[in-house]
Amino acid sequence: MKAGHWKEHLPAERELARQLQVGRKTLRAALKELESEGTFETGSRQRRRILLPAGKVRAKAQKRTVGILIASPMQTLHVRRMFVIQAVQEHLAKAGCTTELHVRPRCFSAHPARALTQLRRDHPGLVWIVFGSKEPMQRCFIEQHVLCLIIGTCRPDIGLPSIDVDHRAACHHAGNVLWRKGHRRIALVLPDDAFDGDAASEHGLRTALHGKADVHLQIIRHDGTKANLCALLDKALRTATPPTAFLIARANHALTVAMHLMRRGHALPREIALISRDEELFLESTTPTFARYSINLPLYARRIATSARQLAETGALPANATRLMPEFIRGETV
Repeated sequence: MKAGHWKEHLPAERELARQLQVGRKTLRAALKELESEGTFETGSRQRRRILLPAGKVRAKAQKRTVGILIASPMQTLHVRRMFVIQAVQEHLAKAGCTTELHVRPRCFSAHPARALTQLRRDHPGLVWIVFGSKEPMQRCFIEQHVLCLIIGTCRPDIGLPSIDVDHRAACHHAGNVLWRKGHRRIALVLPDDAFDGDAASEHGLRTALHGKADVHLQIIRHDGTKANLCALLDKALRTATPPTAFLIARANHALTVAMHLMRRGHALPREIALISRDEELFLESTTPTFARYSINLPLYARRIATSARQLAETGALPANATRLMPEFIRGETV
C-alpha cells in the first residue's frame, strides 16, 4: 500500500506473506492493526478492500514501517539469526509497526553507496535494522543521514546506534578460563574478512592474557573455506610452540577445527582445548559437547524490536552501543 502497488484490494494472505517474506502469524498481527486504524475493511470471501487514498496510506506507513536489511536470503542464514529476525518482526507487529525484509547483497559490498541510494529511492521514509554490516556501509548511512539500527559492532568513531553480543567480554572471559586450565599457547581463529565484533574479540583476548608470563598467542586468519582453515591448523601444529587451546569465532568453523584435530589424532580436551565464541544448535549435539557462549535470543530480539520501534516512532536514537553478555556453557572441550 505504501508504494501504491495495491489499488483496491490486498492480495490473499499466502501471496502477501510471500511478497513481504514474513510468517502468517506476523502478517495477521500487522493486518489486524492496520484494519483497526481504518486502512482497509474485510468484505465477503475475506477480501480486504483498501479504504485510505494511496497518498495518505504512504504517509502513515512511512512513519510506522521498519525495513530489515540482510545480505543473503533467509533460507541461507544460520538458524539463530533466522529466529531473531522472525521474533523481531513479531514484536514489531504487536507494537503496530509493519516490517519489510530486503535482501540486498550489493549494499554490503566494499562500495555500497550506489546500492544504498537506490534502496532508499525505492523505499523512502523507512527506518532500517541492518544485520551484518561493515564500516563502508555504516559510513554511507551516516553520510546519507539514514535512520538505522546496526545489529553488530561498529568502530568506535562511527556514531550509529548498535546492538550486539559483547564479544570483547566473552573472549576476555575465555582467555582467563584457558589460563586457569594451564594453557599457555592459545590460538584465536578468525575469518580474514572480519567484522568489527571480531576485532573486539581479539582485543578482549589480548587484554585477558596481557601481563601473564610465558603466554604465546597466535591469531589464525583464514579465508572461510574448509581447505584453507585445515591447512592453517596443520601449519600451526607443526610449529615449535603448537597451540594447546583454540578459541574460534564462528560455530561452523569451530566444528571444522574439532573434526580436523580429531582426524589428526588429537584427543579433546586432554591434548587440545576448544571454545566456540558463538553458538549454533548443532554444537549441542557434538561429542564431546562444545564449550561455547550462548546469548538469550528472546531477550536479544526484544531489545532490537524495542529500539527499532523507538526509532520508527521518534525518528531518533542515541548513538549508543548496547552489548549483551552471553552465558558461558562449559561443555566438555575445555
